[in-house]
Amino acid sequence: MPLSDWFADLAGRRQTAPAQKPQQDRDISDGLWQKCPSCDALTYTKDLQANYEVCPSCSYHHRVPAPTRIAHLIEPRTWMALDEQLYPQDPLNFVDKKAYPERVRSYQDKTHLKDAVITGIGHLRATEAHRGQTLSIALGVMDFRFMGGSMGSVVGEKITRLIERATAERLPLVVCSASGGARMQEGVFSLMQMAKTSAALDRHRTAGQLFISILTHPTMGGVTASFAMLGDIVMAEPAALIGFAGRRVIEQTIGQQQRLPNDFQTAEYLLGRGLIDAIVPRTELRQRIAQLIAMHCPPAEHRTHLPTSPGTLTNISR
Repeated sequence: MPLSDWFADLAGRRQTAPAQKPQQDRDISDGLWQKCPSCDALTYTKDLQANYEVCPSCSYHHRVPAPTRIAHLIEPRTWMALDEQLYPQDPLNFVDKKAYPERVRSYQDKTHLKDAVITGIGHLRATEAHRGQTLSIALGVMDFRFMGGSMGSVVGEKITRLIERATAERLPLVVCSASGGARMQEGVFSLMQMAKTSAALDRHRTAGQLFISILTHPTMGGVTASFAMLGDIVMAEPAALIGFAGRRVIEQTIGQQQRLPNDFQTAEYLLGRGLIDAIVPRTELRQRIAQLIAMHCPPAEHRTHLPTSPGTLTNISR
């Protein structure tokens, strides 16, 4: 067969060959890998958990639930939860597309929490620099999964009781905030929590006790306007959204012709203007808290205190 016929036959075969299907994406088992929302990097879930839910590629801080954050900070078998019996009520008989009590129950089923904050007393996890020392703290952690971490009467009451317990037992107080603000379904009852928590903090400060406020993404509204910004030391996680009103509301209120900066209301923007004291990566948070407690609190007060009835972390999981 002439060489030209051979090439023609080969070309015809290529045209009639079935089109190959594009290579499918690699199947990834659910929960085995996590994709970073910031850099799209895939990280083995166990490696991400070992790194405190911080992306090893770009240092993006994944949002973590309250039980996980408590496990990051508190030594196992030293956690004593407080006021777990408190449940939210419906004082205004608030009516919307879904009744408030039903909405609360749905979030309770989804998060396995009673409301948007967990409070308690425990021993801070030892760091290499503080190995062998017992640092007891009163800790409150808000959970954004529960109705956007909104502050209703139960959240305000639990935080107030935690502050008062820390004052009475001369414990350093640490509160990790993550909230969209006051809970609109409780109206003025929610707004009253701003004054109540602030008054309790004033008594705590008058007693000479330390309050460390940690702002996580996001911390907005009435929480920012009350206890979250009243810390003796206010720290934030990198790139956390922090503010009172939203960008559009502020632009409309002040009548600015130009848009506000893109990094407006970020932790970095606030640090540059002196509104917070430090930005601390989650991987360094325990060490920084331990250093601050050692600097500001007498050793006898924070190293020898033990919970009156020690609890466990059996219900605190990642």
